[in-house]
Amino acid sequence: MTTKIELIPAIDIINGQCVRLIKGDYDAKTVYSDSPVEIAKNFERLGYTRLHVVDLDGAKSKHIVNSDALKAITTETSLIVDFGGGIKTDEDIEQAFNCGASMVTVGSIAVSNPSLFESWLKKYGSDRIILGADVRNGFISINGWLEDSKMSLLPFLKQYVDMGVKNVLCTEISKDGTLAGPANQLYKEVMAAYPDLHLIASGGVSSISDIVALQQDGIPAVVFGKAIYEGKIDLIELKETIERI
Repeated sequence: MTTKIELIPAIDIINGQCVRLIKGDYDAKTVYSDSPVEIAKNFERLGYTRLHVVDLDGAKSKHIVNSDALKAITTETSLIVDFGGGIKTDEDIEQAFNCGASMVTVGSIAVSNPSLFESWLKKYGSDRIILGADVRNGFISINGWLEDSKMSLLPFLKQYVDMGVKNVLCTEISKDGTLAGPANQLYKEVMAAYPDLHLIASGGVSSISDIVALQQDGIPAVVFGKAIYEGKIDLIELKETIERI
């Protein structure tokens, strides 16, 4: 029996609103809702259990900004929420967990301060820490995708897999928000190198068939957002399709 791909809808937040960017460009923003919590409630009503929440203001500001929106979502739904954006300090990560996040996604700190990341991994455990590996032109990007590091993806992952990381969220930035299809080849390379990794693919999902293809490639999980908000994916049909495979 094929393991079902984990379906994780996404909510990106700027100024308390649900938005999407194109390729991480803050000037290419579309607002889809003034109430992220209502969007989250709808996902739950449709039978989804996981949610990926990104504080885009936080990613840019280098500290958590939209904690109220996170708390509203975790208080008013039973969704398992992973939260990212602006987690730079012990205080930030504690705030995210105190606001109800089940997991946090941490990317920039893993590049700029590996020892701090390792301390969080030891303190909170590998089930609660997701390594954010956001890639542009083969290199890891940080600080809300505003800066590219000199670290290429597979060596970056090796460092943290060896440290005990189990969960990785990998976004191909050139695909993000474009509805141009996911970076399947990139994800297959990661899974070939680290077959036990719980890899979460992100960026470019445009249709149910894109998600089916990821499942067929053996990718464990997928985050998707814009395709929902643009009406490209019917969430009920998606669940039914994945159940049938």
